[in-house]
Amino acid sequence: MTMRSILGPLHRWAGLVTAAFLFFSGVTGAIISWDHEIDDVLNRKLFEVTSAGPAIPSVELVKLIEQRDPCARVVHMFMTPEKGESLWFFVLPRIDPATGKRYTLDYNQVFLDPNTGAELGRRYWGAVWPVTSENFVSFLYKLHYTMHIPEFWGSDRWGMRFLGIIAVIWTIDCFVGFYLTLPSRRRAAGQRGKGFWARWAPAWKIKRSGSAYRINFDIHRAFSLWTWALLFVIAFTAFSLNLYFEVFSPLMKTVSNYTPTPYEQRPYRHLDDPIEPKTTYADIAARAAADGKVRGWSTPIGWINYGPAHGVYAVAFFEPGDEHGAAGVGPPQLYYDSEDGRPLGAKLPWVGTAADVFVQMQFPLHSGRIAGLPGRILISVMGLVVAALSVTGVVIWWRKRRARIRTRVAAASSPGGRLAPAE
Repeated sequence: MTMRSILGPLHRWAGLVTAAFLFFSGVTGAIISWDHEIDDVLNRKLFEVTSAGPAIPSVELVKLIEQRDPCARVVHMFMTPEKGESLWFFVLPRIDPATGKRYTLDYNQVFLDPNTGAELGRRYWGAVWPVTSENFVSFLYKLHYTMHIPEFWGSDRWGMRFLGIIAVIWTIDCFVGFYLTLPSRRRAAGQRGKGFWARWAPAWKIKRSGSAYRINFDIHRAFSLWTWALLFVIAFTAFSLNLYFEVFSPLMKTVSNYTPTPYEQRPYRHLDDPIEPKTTYADIAARAAADGKVRGWSTPIGWINYGPAHGVYAVAFFEPGDEHGAAGVGPPQLYYDSEDGRPLGAKLPWVGTAADVFVQMQFPLHSGRIAGLPGRILISVMGLVVAALSVTGVVIWWRKRRARIRTRVAAASSPGGRLAPAE
């Protein structure tokens, strides 16, 4: 048994298992590279304001939101609005004392006029149904990395874990597929006198004068080769992001000098048993601003996030509208304990061990934001390439399967014919 006879079926079945998921992830990835821009166009009533400043401090707007709906807890807030833009806040349901379970909310995002405090609207980011202009982008975004697999057993990460496994298969299959494009010994025997590249060169080309099947096959093989490095990066980062807590972070700790974040150092609390903070957003904002000043940072606080599952505040520093970063690995962040506000650490762009920087690069590489606008364009194009490879791969399998079935039927119906073993 040759290596090719083992890897051929492995590549085929890996492709069939992942094809549908990679198709949807590819198409949605091509679109959500422009999530903010598309959302702004579709939902101007939520994002645009015409009132004049000065803006109300965001910590005061948090109080307004929670006074208007005592069942809601703000867990993410932006500090400074862009000119003519609203401020939006993420919320999670509080615990109902009567039942010990979370209240039911039909929204998780609130938009406010930062100058008046007026509520511009609410929506459920990532809602499965109905899909409207308000949640269209978030529906695709969540489909991209969770396939909308619902929460169960107290965790909402099952969809991420499932697609993380798909990404692991895809990552391994990148190497399997690459090996299968190399000239086989059988082909080499028929092309004596030709160098390795001369025998491998046809794999990089699309024979436009061939049959429909040949063109489809060439597209699948050539596109895979020309974009192999990018496909591997996207596949690997999909694994690292989706299985970050379960696999990637523990793996980094064992193989390198890696500095874990506070989220990785604390146990995950059940969604119905969140950690109640004893420090407020105002406390954390004041402490973080002072700490940033000591560090010599001139950029303001951009957002503050509270993680009730870990009891950790995260504070990011950036100019208004630059939360993802024009390029690079994202803004600097400081972490604080929700019990007493003590500092828990920091994440500084491009600072730390090689492993720390490698971890910082995962989302920027996957989204293309590490290279700014050109990177986002490239990732958007690669999303379509991934979708095309999924379709062409299934077509190749289907055509070969149909041909095998015809051969078996012909053999079985011929005099003395014997049915070939099924695959």
